[in-house]
Amino acid sequence: MEFINQIIFLGAVLAVISILLGQLSSRLGAPLLLVFLLLGMLAGEDGLLGLPFDSYRATYAVGSIALAIILFEGGLRTPREVVRLVFWPSITLATIGVVLTALCTAGIAVALLDMTPLEGILMGAILASTDAAAVFMLLHGQGVAVNARVGGTLELESGMNDPMAVILTLTAVKLLQLEAAFSGWQEAGIFVLHMAGGGLIGAVGGYGLRWLLQRLNLSAGLYPVLATAGALLIFGGANVVHASGFLAVYVAGVMLARAPYRAQQVIMRFLDGLAWLAQIAMFLMLGLLVTPTDLLSDLLAALVLSAGLILVARPGAVLLCLLPFRYNWRERGFVAWVGLRGAVPIFLASIPILAGVENAQIYFNVAFVAVITSLLIQGWTVSRAARFLGLEVPATSPGDMDLDISLGHGATRELAGFRVAAGARALNHNYGDLNLPSLVEIVSVIRESNPIADFRATRPRIDDYVIAIAPPAEIAGLHQHFVHRDSEVSSGIAGFGEFVFGAETPADDLALMYGIDLGPTAKGRKIGDVLHDEMGDQVVAGDRLKFNEIELVVREAKDGRIRRIGLELEDTRIHLPVTRALRKLKHPLKSWRAFRRLSRM
Repeated sequence: MEFINQIIFLGAVLAVISILLGQLSSRLGAPLLLVFLLLGMLAGEDGLLGLPFDSYRATYAVGSIALAIILFEGGLRTPREVVRLVFWPSITLATIGVVLTALCTAGIAVALLDMTPLEGILMGAILASTDAAAVFMLLHGQGVAVNARVGGTLELESGMNDPMAVILTLTAVKLLQLEAAFSGWQEAGIFVLHMAGGGLIGAVGGYGLRWLLQRLNLSAGLYPVLATAGALLIFGGANVVHASGFLAVYVAGVMLARAPYRAQQVIMRFLDGLAWLAQIAMFLMLGLLVTPTDLLSDLLAALVLSAGLILVARPGAVLLCLLPFRYNWRERGFVAWVGLRGAVPIFLASIPILAGVENAQIYFNVAFVAVITSLLIQGWTVSRAARFLGLEVPATSPGDMDLDISLGHGATRELAGFRVAAGARALNHNYGDLNLPSLVEIVSVIRESNPIADFRATRPRIDDYVIAIAPPAEIAGLHQHFVHRDSEVSSGIAGFGEFVFGAETPADDLALMYGIDLGPTAKGRKIGDVLHDEMGDQVVAGDRLKFNEIELVVREAKDGRIRRIGLELEDTRIHLPVTRALRKLKHPLKSWRAFRRLSRM
């Protein structure tokens, strides 16, 4: 009993310290997952506390549950329009990309670690997949928003690439153990079962979970519990029938989020906190599991292998996989760089240990070094890479919505609350004059803790709290009236538009005002439709089209359709760091002289 109490106490202490250190790491720009991992190492066998821990089975079990929760929460945050936009590039990276990365990494491992080709393939399979926990956290937690094509590709890839990596790892382990003769058709069938079975179970489970949430009249606190239990049920059920539980739970989150559902904000807040707890627990346990002194024997080779993975294997696979798709070189470069490794390679590296493969500890040690290297180099530079490549887009504020109350089974509307932000569109009208959908009604406005009696004749103020009743489908759009809008000001991001206007602007007016030759097909049409003719149906913020010296930039898009456009009188992208660096490469002598001058200062 005393031992259990000590475990609970130490676990809570480590979790609190992780959160406190996370505040410091965010100021330094360090990835939080690295902080959690290093804290676990400091508490482990070679660390300050010297806690002995070597249970790979417990780590695998807890880590699997934690990763399932993280994937489910990530799926809930993946907009359906992003899925449509990047599904085929992402599935290509998650299958062919994983194989190409594994084979290239295998070649490096054979040369560096004196492995046989089959051992090299096992090493490559372990390191081939990107990690959903690392990708989700670093893309959303570094304070930089990248365009939906790039961010969606990375997120969807990380949510779908586990089955291929698992199949490759298990196949290599079987062959190393000289089990049943290898059958390519059998392995292909297993892969199809993992992918198709996981996707089907996830889709059906996600729809079923939404059906339950809509029809059960529960206490508000039970809705997030039901959602979490349902996610784990889908995860466990898929694994029981030998489908991919990780893919199933991610797809379930995506399917659940395809339409509004009851207690949506309550569930999202609960899962956001639960996902943080899962990441802390998972990476602390992984840190505790490793013995740093055991890493020293293969450290140099592991570092070189990690460099090869980051600089050769991942970029090569991304370049080949994305060639058929509409990505520019800057987008390909970012996708190649943000191939983050995290918990998944370490979990896969525990499979050879649990299976009793000869020299299995080498796979684990190398994978651990690769994860730390990835988090240190790639994780620490995600935001810098986005700025360097000019892939930032103006961040979309989610708004301050603190109230989301279901009105019971059969109700067609819910109560929602919003805080009025500076720069909100609602500040320009009285509450009674806001252009709201027919079934949306403001029921109360609270200012300085007091309700306003005649709020309909009152002009909104910053920090007013607005309570409205609306159908679930209208809530997400309703809060756009009350959040900060930057349509009248520059985004502060290079090359994103000095002037901003709506997609409904007549193309003729724009051509007359700025002297742009938009071509004969633009006459009498809206400028948004003209841009869609050139850019296609699936457009994201950051896409651009040049007309002589003037450039039109998509400032905001929804469901692939343009909403707002920025106009650039000068191509300010020439001032991007990547552009300046490339120009210097064209003039190496000038660059060298400039460097020498700076070094003397």
